[in-house]
Amino acid sequence: MTETRGNGTGAPEGGAEAQAPGIAINIQYVKDLSFEVPGAPEIYVQLRQAPQVQVNLDVNARRLAQEHVYEVVLSIRAEAKTEEKPAFIVELDYAGVFTLTAIPGEMLEPVLLVEAPRLLFPFARAIISDVTRESGFPAVLLQPIDFLALWQSRRAQAQQGMPPAANA
Repeated sequence: MTETRGNGTGAPEGGAEAQAPGIAINIQYVKDLSFEVPGAPEIYVQLRQAPQVQVNLDVNARRLAQEHVYEVVLSIRAEAKTEEKPAFIVELDYAGVFTLTAIPGEMLEPVLLVEAPRLLFPFARAIISDVTRESGFPAVLLQPIDFLALWQSRRAQAQQGMPPAANA
């Protein structure tokens, strides 16, 4: 014999429908982009090998005026040097506006600081690559980022009272 509980529709009693947790990208955009070649045009004549590139990465999130809507900003700074001279500096803030549905409170931070930047990263990576290539330098191809490890490291440092390091 089968026993039916609730209102028989599969929805919780009282007419409220349970929503599955979800993340929707409303829009993604370049919030800020800066590219500098401090030694131009001489650096192009002196450049004999691909410059050494150091990359710093950070992720920030903030709630917007609407409930369940957040802006996540992936900040990337790549500084290239050749023979200890700066070749170029590129800074990109690539952002997305996300709507989160039915995300439990304890999962909010990892969704915003791990999943959201994971979705934004391929687009930011392409922008960095295009800008450096179009500026006459070898394209900077950022390696995949483990945003979970970055978030866990940041949390561990915060628990120890240390400022977060975001070197990639």
